[in-house]
Amino acid sequence: MNKIWEQMYEAAKSLHNARKISDYVTCGEVAAAILSKSGKIYTGVCVDTCSTLGICAERNAIFNMLTNGEHEIDKVLCIMPDGKCGGAPCGACRELMVQLMADNYKDVQILMDYEQKRVMTLGELTPEWWI
Repeated sequence: MNKIWEQMYEAAKSLHNARKISDYVTCGEVAAAILSKSGKIYTGVCVDTCSTLGICAERNAIFNMLTNGEHEIDKVLCIMPDGKCGGAPCGACRELMVQLMADNYKDVQILMDYEQKRVMTLGELTPEWWI
């Protein structure tokens, strides 16, 4: 596994901190890191609310990237509530990535399992998308 996955892991791990914000909001159970095509790492945490106004860590990281003027994703990883790194993004996160990069979303790399060093592409996870 190349060094950038380790840097992304460390960036996400530093944010992985489940906490209760109020009786209605929690955050930090999942943390994510996105590597943009420019090579910059953007991070985010999940925010869960009792009324579905929350956001996944991956989309939070993508919005951080967009806020900073970038829109092309190279790599994605997340740290799950159990502390393990890896797993497929949810449908909403995949949909956002596809819509951001409709012409080349299939090349985005997703870390599925950090310990096993298993990587899949978004194209493998979403082989026939509506776009």
